[in-house]
Amino acid sequence: MNIPEDLQDQVNDVVSRLQSKHFFQSDWDIAACAIFFIFVGMILMLFILVLIRCCCCCCCDAEKVNLVTQLHPFLLSFR
Repeated sequence: MNIPEDLQDQVNDVVSRLQSKHFFQSDWDIAACAIFFIFVGMILMLFILVLIRCCCCCCCDAEKVNLVTQLHPFLLSFR
């Protein structure tokens, strides 16, 4: 196991692909890259939605709590 030589070979392979602008070896590489970027995009979108929910909807939570406390006796009468 010659780790520095293997690492140098991998770096040379990446550099040669970047120079030739041939990033993918097969259609499976393209599909894997697309799935990866879709996954990362979904994670980022969910993170942004959580931030929006936490930052923008906090003022509305107080109104919801007031509504629940007003309806509480009414809801208990149905038991």
